[in-house]
Amino acid sequence: MEELERAGAFENLRLFPDNAEAPVGKKKPFWQENANLLLSGAMIIVASLYDEKSVTAILLFLGAIFIGGYTLFKSGIKNLLRLDFDMRALMTVAIIGAAIIGEWSEGAVVVILFAISEVLERYSMDKARASIRSLMDIAPKEALVRRNGREFTIHVKEIEVGDIMIVKPGEKIAMDGDVTAGSSAVNQSAITGESVPAEKNVGNEVFAGSINGEGLMEVKVTKLVEDSTIAKIIHLVEEAQAEKAPSQAFVDRFAKYYTPIIILVAFLVAIVPPLLFNGDWNEWIYQGLAVLVVGCPCALVISTPVSIVTAIGNAAKNGVLVKGGVHLEEMGMLKAVAFDKTGTLTKGVPEVTDFVLLAGTDERKLLAKVAALENKSQHPLAAAIVRKAETVGVPFRQKQIEAFASVTGKGLKGAVDGATFHIGSPAYLNEIVDGGIPSSASDKIAALQAEGKTVMVVGADANLLALIAVADEVRESSREVVARLHELGVEKTIMLTGDNRGTAQAIGSLAGVSDIQSDLLPEEKLAFIKSLQKDHGKVAMVGDGINDAPALAAATVGIAMGGAGTDTALETADIALMADDLKKLPFTIKLSRKTLAIIKQNIAFSIGVKLLALLLVIPGWLTLWIAIFADMGATLIVTLNGLRLLRVKDK
Repeated sequence: MEELERAGAFENLRLFPDNAEAPVGKKKPFWQENANLLLSGAMIIVASLYDEKSVTAILLFLGAIFIGGYTLFKSGIKNLLRLDFDMRALMTVAIIGAAIIGEWSEGAVVVILFAISEVLERYSMDKARASIRSLMDIAPKEALVRRNGREFTIHVKEIEVGDIMIVKPGEKIAMDGDVTAGSSAVNQSAITGESVPAEKNVGNEVFAGSINGEGLMEVKVTKLVEDSTIAKIIHLVEEAQAEKAPSQAFVDRFAKYYTPIIILVAFLVAIVPPLLFNGDWNEWIYQGLAVLVVGCPCALVISTPVSIVTAIGNAAKNGVLVKGGVHLEEMGMLKAVAFDKTGTLTKGVPEVTDFVLLAGTDERKLLAKVAALENKSQHPLAAAIVRKAETVGVPFRQKQIEAFASVTGKGLKGAVDGATFHIGSPAYLNEIVDGGIPSSASDKIAALQAEGKTVMVVGADANLLALIAVADEVRESSREVVARLHELGVEKTIMLTGDNRGTAQAIGSLAGVSDIQSDLLPEEKLAFIKSLQKDHGKVAMVGDGINDAPALAAATVGIAMGGAGTDTALETADIALMADDLKKLPFTIKLSRKTLAIIKQNIAFSIGVKLLALLLVIPGWLTLWIAIFADMGATLIVTLNGLRLLRVKDK
């Protein structure tokens, strides 16, 4: 490894073993990382205080151009020599043209705007790298293991397949494995996206990074740390980011054709008349230079970043963080949008949806007793019942609870007001109630479960009293947003979830999506996004969880829910809805389409003005002054047109 590092010393390469943790370098302060951009901007501001034609102003503008645009020129000139006509080559031609006509301020503004777009792009790449680091931190680095009758805590890299891992209540599970003793409810939403904790008993599989509930479990390790489900998700994200074709901005695609054409036309104007028609070399070289100046794409180059920066600023003001102009452009070309279910189309928090009385009793009094018991539990479903009682306003906190016990994996029991209550799964109450649960109640339970709800049964002194249904509720805005997307021309809206088919169908029909895919693991979500891209081209993925990260990374545009989203989802995505508001999605598409339209308008207008000026070459009337006027006028108009994006509102 030392020899490899020495071989890569020229490129300052550092190497780490495949399963080692690369050290995270200390991040430089913003001012230090962007010193050239800040200095260049300061020089432009100072230069604008002087007369634009004064020596001081010209020197300051020239300094700003070289400090802010050094790397741009270096790659731009290389690209021109290689005949690779991209945005950087176009920028270099624009600045050379600005220098020829003495428009130093215009050249400096071109450089600073491009430098700002570069900073945005770098920020986006840094966030992509941070997403991998945050994934690595999800599973704990150590675990309590029993070997040869002794218990000790060791690093996960030292754990071997077959080791027995002891997982205490409330702890994160460090390794994938099978439960060999104990039972508990495990929150595995990070891995599978299921909204309700999964009951785990002997023989069930558990995943690294999931959170144990109230029960003590012993888990036999089945996979090494580098083979765990969370490790697979990390690899999927890395591969998706590597495979994702680099997006090209519209002006980049345009520059491929425009730049060589304008250089060729200028060259032909300079040499064809003297060679073929005995024209004066001095006159036609001047005309060729004037053509190059007219073709100088300052207006084109300025109009795009002005439009993009204005649109990104407007989006941020409305609670949408866009990590680069390309992502904003691509939002307007979407043909399909895939949604995660939990926390995206739904609120991500279980709520009581039904309280069905089965015996003649007062609903508020029964709810108070149930809430008093559930208040002693740490289960997420118990929290839903307590929230319901608080919302309704029933007094439950002052009630005395006796002989409280949690029946792990089944439910709980305790005495309230002299009666012994049992609350838990239908299977648990079927054992408690005299004669089991009657068929009428079983039918009602089945109907509620078919709607995607988790049903708990309440019994007291071996009598059945009530059914409580809990579900992750659909956001009020989901159906409206999906309908609006279809109105905007999105061909397909799909819900992707790790939940079971019954729950998925219930939520999907309420949200109004055109397609539903259930029981999906992270790699299956990723595969589905790739198949969508083959069928529809531009595809967005909207998600909030770790399990969505591979799909977010692979989609044309990854969109994270900002309020509810995990750090991993926010860092992997290209766009974040910071207010956790799905209604911002149609607004962002509308803003994107308006941005693309304005960029195209600016390009069409700039070319129109240049063509009119070029027609003056035929009678030989084109002068540098006309060229300067055409370029400056076009630059001013397209800039004002770009600023119209500030008027796009979130209605």
